[in-house]
Parts: sequence; C-alpha cells; structure tokens
Amino acid sequence: MDDAIYPDPSFGAEDTALREAAAADPIGFWADRAAELEWYEPWEKVLDDTNPPFYKWFTGARTNIVHNCIDRHLSGPYKNKLALIWVGENGTDYKTYSYFSLNREVNQMANVLKAMGVGRGDKITIYLPRIPEVVFAMLACAKLGAVHSVIFAGFSADALADRIDDSESKVVITADGSWVNGGIFKLKDIVDEAIRFSPSVENVIVVKRTGHEVAMDALRDHWYHDLTALPIAKGDCPTEQMDAEDPLFILYTSGSTGKPKAILHSHGGYMVGTYTTLKYTFDIRDEDRWWCTADPGWITGHSYLVYGPLLAGATSFMFEGGPTYPYPNRWWQLIEYYGITTFYTAPTAIRSLMRFGEAWPNRHDLSSLRLLGSVGEPINPEAWHWFHRVIGKGRCPIMDTWWQTETGMFQICPTPSMPLKPGSAGKPFYGQVAEILNEAGEPVPDGEEGFLVLTKPWPGMLRTLFKDDERYVNTYWSKYPGKYLAGDSARRDADGYFWVIGRTDDVIKVSGHRLGTAEVESALVSHPAVAEAAAIGLPHEVKGNAIHAFVVLRMGYEGSPQLAEDLRKHVSVHLSPIAKPDWIDFPDKLPKTRSGKIMRRVLKARALGQDEGDLTTLEE
Repeated sequence: MDDAIYPDPSFGAEDTALREAAAADPIGFWADRAAELEWYEPWEKVLDDTNPPFYKWFTGARTNIVHNCIDRHLSGPYKNKLALIWVGENGTDYKTYSYFSLNREVNQMANVLKAMGVGRGDKITIYLPRIPEVVFAMLACAKLGAVHSVIFAGFSADALADRIDDSESKVVITADGSWVNGGIFKLKDIVDEAIRFSPSVENVIVVKRTGHEVAMDALRDHWYHDLTALPIAKGDCPTEQMDAEDPLFILYTSGSTGKPKAILHSHGGYMVGTYTTLKYTFDIRDEDRWWCTADPGWITGHSYLVYGPLLAGATSFMFEGGPTYPYPNRWWQLIEYYGITTFYTAPTAIRSLMRFGEAWPNRHDLSSLRLLGSVGEPINPEAWHWFHRVIGKGRCPIMDTWWQTETGMFQICPTPSMPLKPGSAGKPFYGQVAEILNEAGEPVPDGEEGFLVLTKPWPGMLRTLFKDDERYVNTYWSKYPGKYLAGDSARRDADGYFWVIGRTDDVIKVSGHRLGTAEVESALVSHPAVAEAAAIGLPHEVKGNAIHAFVVLRMGYEGSPQLAEDLRKHVSVHLSPIAKPDWIDFPDKLPKTRSGKIMRRVLKARALGQDEGDLTTLEE
C-alpha cells in the first residue's frame, strides 16, 4: 500500500466493521439498511432469488420512494431544512426549497398530472433542463405510481420521438427552452417535431424558462404556470402505496451498437440501494451541502442528484449551467459562495478545467469542501492528483465511483476512511462481490486484466429491459450464467483494489498484448501539452491492431508532427514501447456522451470511414 494516499483519520473505523458485517451476512446488512427507511407494510422476504436473473427485493413490502424522499421528513427535524438550492446559468436566478415547500411543489405537479388522467403504470416523458421542475416532475410521477422516462434536454427530435414511442408515453413535460452558454436551446420546437406522429401523447406541459415565443397547440399544449393557478392543482395529493417491485422509472442508455436499451428500476430496492450507498460512500452529514453536477437525464442525476440526497435528508445543490461559461471559474465561484461541502463530478469535466490552469480555482476560497467524487469513466492519475491537490487542497478524499445505469447504485468505490489509490475505484461496496474473469469464465490472477462481473444480486439492480426480457438475459447474464457481465475490462491488485480499464470493446490487442485505452490515454494526458486523449485500435496486418490516438491540447500548444513524435516517445517511456500510437490526430474536442464518456466507437468508425451508428447520446 506504499502508493496509497491516506485520508484524514477523523473519518473513523466504522468502515471496517460494516464491511466485515456485510460480507458475513449481506442479506442481513440490506435488511438493516432498509429498516432505516419507512414502509407502509413490511417485507416478507429480503431477496427472492427463485427465478434468476429476475431477482426481487423486499417482496411483499409496500412503500413509495416519495414517502421516504419527502413525506417522512415533514413530521421530523428536516421539515424546514433546505432540500434544494437552485442557481440559473446566469448566476443570478436563484431559488431554494425546504422539504416542506418541495412537498407543496410536488403535490401541485402531481395534482396536475392526476387531472390529466395519469395514474399507476402510465409512462411520462420528462424533457426538461436542470431547473427545479425536473425534480418536481420526477417525484410527482413516482408519487402517483406513474413511470417516468427522463430524456436529456439536448437530444434531437428523432431520438426523443424514438424514446416517446417506445415507452408509449401519455404526457410529455418540457420547457419553452433552456439556457446553454448564454443562448436558447429550443426544447418546445424539438418536442413539437418529435410528437407529430406520436399516437400515445395526449398532453404536453410546458414550463416557461426562457420566455421566447413558442407555438402552442390549443388542445394539447398547456403552460405549467396556467395549470398551477387552477383549483385542481391545489391541496394535498396522497402518495400511492406501491409494491416494492412496482416500476419506478425507465432510463434509456446506448450500448456499443444497436437500439438504446430501456433500463427498468423499481421503487423498493432502488430506494434502499441509493440511500445506503450515498450515505456511507460520501459520509452524508446534516450540515452538508451536496453538489452532484450530473444532469437528471442520466442515472447519476437520478440516483445522486434527485433521489439519493432526498432519501438521506440532505441539502442538494443544482446548477443550470456548465463549468466554463462565462468563465472557467464558474464552479469554483459557486462552491465558495454557497459553501458546498461535497462535490461529485466527471473526469471529463476535471480534465477540461485543467486546461485553464490553476489560477482560476486559486482565486476562490474552497475551504468548505471536505469530500470530492468522480463518476462516469475511469479517472486517470494525472487528473486525480490535480483534483486532489488544486481543488481539494490535498485534504479532501476523492470517492472514485464505478457503477452503471443498470446497477442503479455504486458498486465499486472507496469510503472516506480507506486509503486511496489514484486511478483505482477502490473495493466493492459493502456486501458486494466482484470478480475478474477470463474468456472461459475462470478467475484471473491479481494484476491481470479480464472481464469484470458481479456475482451477487444487489437491491438497486435493474429488473429487466423494458418490454425485452430476452435482451436483458442475453446482454447481462448469458456469457457467465449466474454472474452479471458489466461489459468492462478491469484488474484487481494484491490489496483487493479494482482498476477499471474501460469497456471491453475499448481494449486494444497489439502484437498479442492487451492494452487498455485508459492506460494509453493516461500516459498521453501525463504530458504537459495534453488536456484529453482517446485511443482506439485500428486493424494492422502485422500487429493485429495499431493504436490511433486523438489528443486535445491545452491552451498555448499547437499540433505538429514534432509534437506527435514527442507524444509517441512519451507513451513509450511512461507505459511501454508496445503502446506507442502509430497515428496521433489533434482534434479540437472529442465526441462524448452527455454523461461524459468518450465515444471511442464513433472515433473508430470515422477513422475507418464506416457508419457511425446511433449518435443520440452524443453531447453535440
């Protein structure tokens, strides 16, 4: 453990005791965590594993995630505590909601939906930017027993139409537009185009955000502020008592190829999983101000911007804008002004901010921070150290979390009392078991790469793929029967720490050597000229594959043949001569999903002149 970074000892030794107890009795561990929440009726069985891989959790129990996010807080000490602080992109629009006032807003939205005939099992598409109404809408759907499908407010009309039609949504909730880098992104126009031929959509609710003129269909479209002024919106809306296994939401995620998958999560298990993982991984305290920078259109926003913090009784911060508009100090300015204590973001954002140097964050007092977090893809050690040193001032542990839309909750992550290894996601969460297997399904020795699998069911796991049980089984459970295939390549070291390399289709085999794209990229990013990098494998008649790298440079550097050669030598020295890229391109930016993952398959298709496939999850 000589290469590990040790955290502040004040975080205590509770971690070891919990880890040992959960390993000895994982079912008992989850039952104890579930008992910290409220249930209308208790469960008969914690885990029903009689029909794998269709696992069920807390069978027989009745609950509603909204009861634990809001209702139970109204009669306790959190009633007047801030649940949500929201700041608009311009930095001056500002709203706060206590748990009491959040309840009023959610009741109002739920009453409106109920008046439109929305009830149990109905599907609702939410196409909203990072404004408070996206939280109200998600919670209102759950309160009524409806199933929400949140679509990132940046998808094209075609992508939105595909998801609305697939889910057979009855209502679409959107806004006139959203503010993006000072300009207006016209959401309502996109919705109009998307639902021109949609047979299922009966009503469209429109939140006024930008105030620009939009077309309104008199029979279908309704301004939200007009609806909330009606008597039907007023008063309490009872929270529906749901079975623990009733569906809560579907969330679309793209695979490497093919039609986006609709991941289905349920009320009970997802509730227990997100509550528990957030509470322990980020040591949530009553005085914390928690900022997860993810958009609610992605699983990180679902689990750790909306549901997890409310379940934990935390104060959550939401910012409409991005990290560099109008200047690259926007995030640091907000952390200072609002006293953010826990900051959870993506490596791609960290690397993009590194490009602007240390002067921008150093202008601000970041002393309120006590924990940092990383999510979305493996964080290279260079970015980890910059985040730890420049933003955390060397005193804030970084919780590097590995999980997926499918898992619903953290799977591999540190806790604040663990020694940290830059670039490693740590160890499986309490009660979880992960393995690294070879092609034949045999465990590989520590230090060797292989396929990452999860060997035990967990509460927050997806229940199936919406309307496609067969694809669910084939995608996740068929390669190694009884074990969940994550689709990631990883290795475990001798201390039991896991190092996620990347998607299994992001492993390049050069002259018989398996090279992870993340390793090549980390070597490139450690060069002072490089801000971001992506590596892919292209066919090579001698080596099998040759490495093609795409490098985004820091400000003040320009691409040239000489710099390309310098970078090849740098990779040779810092990783291996075998890993030297055969080609290096210098694009202005890399294609990424909205959650920050580099789309290497798109780069590969472009390099080979092939069809780029499904681009609906691209950032631009």
